[in-house]
Amino acid sequence: MTGLVDAAEAIVLFVIVLGVVVLFHESGHFFTARLARVRVLEFGFGFPPRARVLRQQPVDPDVQAAWDQRRAALLAQAGDDPEQIALVESMPRPVGMQYTLNWLPIGGFVKLEGEDGDADDDPRSFGRAPLWKKLLILVMGVVMNLVLAFAIFTSIAWLFTPYLGVRVSSVVAGSPAETAGIVAGDAVISVNGQMYDIYADHNVLDVIRGAAGQTVQIGLQHEDGSRSTVTATLNSAADVAAGKGALGIQRGENGWESVVLPETVSRPLGEAAQIGWSETTRWFGLILDGLGQLGSSIVNHPTTAPPVSGPVGIAGQLGDTFRNQGPIMTLYVMGILSANLALVNVLPFPPLDGGRMLVIVLKAIPGVGRKISQRAEQMTYAIGFLALFGFLLWVTFFDIARGLGGTP
Repeated sequence: MTGLVDAAEAIVLFVIVLGVVVLFHESGHFFTARLARVRVLEFGFGFPPRARVLRQQPVDPDVQAAWDQRRAALLAQAGDDPEQIALVESMPRPVGMQYTLNWLPIGGFVKLEGEDGDADDDPRSFGRAPLWKKLLILVMGVVMNLVLAFAIFTSIAWLFTPYLGVRVSSVVAGSPAETAGIVAGDAVISVNGQMYDIYADHNVLDVIRGAAGQTVQIGLQHEDGSRSTVTATLNSAADVAAGKGALGIQRGENGWESVVLPETVSRPLGEAAQIGWSETTRWFGLILDGLGQLGSSIVNHPTTAPPVSGPVGIAGQLGDTFRNQGPIMTLYVMGILSANLALVNVLPFPPLDGGRMLVIVLKAIPGVGRKISQRAEQMTYAIGFLALFGFLLWVTFFDIARGLGGTP
């Protein structure tokens, strides 16, 4: 029963977190298109099939006038032919921009007039917009994701930065930790009364290593939640250089486990903004390195688990983070995912925004653009989508394998 509850919790968190991140991305396209006077046909919450139309704006007068003029011209050409008249009368009438609610509750989408190369007779279609407007509309989705990541990291630094400790997996026999009474399962949360938050330059492990040979006060949080302080005389710097730990505590198989504490600290907004920018650029760089490792893994080890997670893995990680580290760190993970989506979307791979920008630039080059037909462009996007979908299935296979307790 607990497993089902945890799975349901992970799914709900995934839908909420990814929904916010994707909607921010799409809002960049939406507002920029509106400001650039490119016609927006639909802003969808979630993905089709459609559940209902939430709101529909009136048809623009120029669109209605153009449709009436075209209908009158076709009726004049039809003459007295009843079949032609019926065909003209069956023409779909123009509708205003729609806000829709769709059944798949993951993010959303924006549909622009002429985004697939059609409707070029509409002066406000995406296809007829200047090159700079097209590129600006596409790149603003990426910008909005970076803005969201920056806003999340800044808000955490400004208002509620949590302190961190580290979980002790095991204690070395005869070590200062054993002498002080530290046991496996304890979390080291402070040194000499000083706690360290997630944005601090140092953590408790750094401080302990730097205090080699000294007698220090170690703050502990036990597995039952109670706290105590013990005194430990750390191993000397010579012992540490020889390979001994200063305190004699050890990490688990998966590295040091961070323990998020309920206490938080705030900072001035200016300092928080600097941290927010630093974190955004740091994660952007880490994700870029990760993409390089992914490419190497696909080429050199296609049958081993890739160094990334798909939807199933992300949902599991969000659930684990929320249960074990709390809502603030879940919000922090949302910032990471937003930076991730920004970088992934700017890659020059159809049908991602970067791929669409590449195709648009190629079509604008004299002597090259006319060789790219509308059908070829649409086929490029369709093939790219299938390749992307196949990649997600491949990654999801390994996510499920890891969840079942093994990697193929």
